[in-house]
Amino acid sequence: MKETPLKFIKGVGEKRATLLNKLDIHTLSDLIRYFPRSYLDFSAPTPIPKLVPGTTACFCAVVGYTPVKNEIRRGMTIYKTLLIDGEYSVHLSIFNNSYLAESLIEGEEYYFYGKIQLNRGMFEITNPVIEKADSENAMLPVYPLTAGLTSKMLSKIIANALSLYEKDSQGDIIPDGIRKKYGLCHEQFAFRSIHRPQNPHDVEIARRRFIFEELLLLQLGMKLLKDRNRGTTALKLEKDFSAEFEARLPFCLTGAQKKAISACISDLKGSTPMNRLIQGDVGSGKTVVAASAIFSMAKNGIQSAFMAPTDILARQHYATLTRLFEGTDIKTELLTGSVSAKKKNEIKQRLINGETDVIIGTHALLTEDTRFASLGLIITDEQHRFGVKQRGALGDKGTNPHTLVMSATPIPRTISLIVYGDLDLTVIDELPKGRQKISTYAVDTTYRQRIYTFIKKHLDLGLRAYIVCPLVEENEGDLTAAKQYAEKLKKEHFSDYKIGLLHGKMKAKEKEKIMKDFASGEISLLVATTVIEVGVDVPESVIMVIENAERFGLSQLHQLRGRVGRGKEKSYCILISDAEGEGARSRLEIMCKTSDGFKIADKDLELRGPGDFFGSRQSGIPKLKIADLTENMDIVRQSKQASEEILKKDPRLMLHENKGLKAAVRSLFTDKKRITLN
Repeated sequence: MKETPLKFIKGVGEKRATLLNKLDIHTLSDLIRYFPRSYLDFSAPTPIPKLVPGTTACFCAVVGYTPVKNEIRRGMTIYKTLLIDGEYSVHLSIFNNSYLAESLIEGEEYYFYGKIQLNRGMFEITNPVIEKADSENAMLPVYPLTAGLTSKMLSKIIANALSLYEKDSQGDIIPDGIRKKYGLCHEQFAFRSIHRPQNPHDVEIARRRFIFEELLLLQLGMKLLKDRNRGTTALKLEKDFSAEFEARLPFCLTGAQKKAISACISDLKGSTPMNRLIQGDVGSGKTVVAASAIFSMAKNGIQSAFMAPTDILARQHYATLTRLFEGTDIKTELLTGSVSAKKKNEIKQRLINGETDVIIGTHALLTEDTRFASLGLIITDEQHRFGVKQRGALGDKGTNPHTLVMSATPIPRTISLIVYGDLDLTVIDELPKGRQKISTYAVDTTYRQRIYTFIKKHLDLGLRAYIVCPLVEENEGDLTAAKQYAEKLKKEHFSDYKIGLLHGKMKAKEKEKIMKDFASGEISLLVATTVIEVGVDVPESVIMVIENAERFGLSQLHQLRGRVGRGKEKSYCILISDAEGEGARSRLEIMCKTSDGFKIADKDLELRGPGDFFGSRQSGIPKLKIADLTENMDIVRQSKQASEEILKKDPRLMLHENKGLKAAVRSLFTDKKRITLN
């Protein structure tokens, strides 16, 4: 019944169906789960004497006389009357709405909802929302709309959909035991109360129910994703070589790195494929952990694939792994879109023949003709930049291979279990010895000349600096653009220094040349866009200047800051912004106060909300319609507990009581093939 097409719902013709489709409403289920964004509350009207000019309010009054029509000019008609409550009154004006004006009956009582104005000492309200005082609609829902569709139209259509649903309801999808234990109202009551509440308390009860349900389904789905097709793998470690790898390193591993390597080796020895996330702050040494896993796999004759989201990052990892494996018989290859066709074919042939132990690349690894002799370990970096299907496509090139995911994007600890619910989580919360604390300052543009002098002082010592701009070309007001800025710096301020320009629109070979020159010191000052956000590792870089810093999210600023402080020299991050808003300034002050990526991520999530925080990049995670991960943490914890109880009793949701949950989880996750429920 819930999948009933719109055409079978009263009040929905072809035209309205098209409008509803624009709101991503296609079925009866979509309609009844299209929740109001707010309500017009008529349940507690304000007495007229207590109305405040300039505010929006609801009051109850009697229509003093039939509205009088006045034509101001052609195409502009105004209807006027007086609204009376005992000895108090409010002037009502209605523009160009004869239907509404003529529906008002002299002597009848109505609710009026709108902005209150004061005109010549009298209260006045214009074009308010009007409801009869004896109406059952104590609170009117306000829905997100599209042109051609009004809230009243949508309310009627949803009311018709609810009638259909209630006639053929199969019962609540949440089992009675769970519902009662966590104090949740029944599904039918929740739908009625969220679309036709009698008071704010009804809304609160209904919202809690749907927030719990949404988070429960999300966590059930993520847990089932975690267990999907795990089966067994023949490509497991017979012997652990991590101690040999560690002995070769010219530096000491941190305790956190050792724990992460131990967790990976333990997984790789098992018959069940590893599915682990290594999450660590910028510079915490995640790549070394991955290298240790690759080393042991290669020594056991098993191939690894390492996928990065950008050409620059892939090349960075290739350089790092080649250096770490120097003097061993482990063979590494690089495969990106910029590699010539002839070379690609040669690389792919060596991969098939088993001559290559580890291949590092971008999306080029996903092509159909990229095949392996014995793919046993897949590593993806910054996994939120890849979709579920892309990660799955690489996994299909082996037989249940082990998966290791790395991310330097700090996810708030409070929600990491939801976001990465399909992965076992290891956090590297310790920086290697010798990493410099980066001093961070937020200044306005009046400091720019002093900043240039500061940069020159360091460049003269053979060190390097970055200046990051939010745009490539001037096309958004006065925002600093990389191309024009680089030219200006060359001419006016740094004519005696070699300046480079790096942005995402450049060809891969151009980017590679620029980065090589920057790393070698041929270029000492690099003007760039956020293409350097991840993966660029130049130990001699000690200054990071970020123009229009208010344009970036906190987590992104933190990532950019992490490009410096990677060597022995003292490093600095300077945030330039003329933004005057309280919010923008306080955000930049947070960057100056802490270097803890997780604290910054928590604050970023609080300030921007989960939608902006994850954006469209967090591919594969269903969009939340009603839950807010920043405001509903108590319900997050309760729903997590409930999901564990349900799956402990019924790991595959096969019991009759979980039939509704199973169907709902399938519906929520668009990539259904990735969930093993049977």
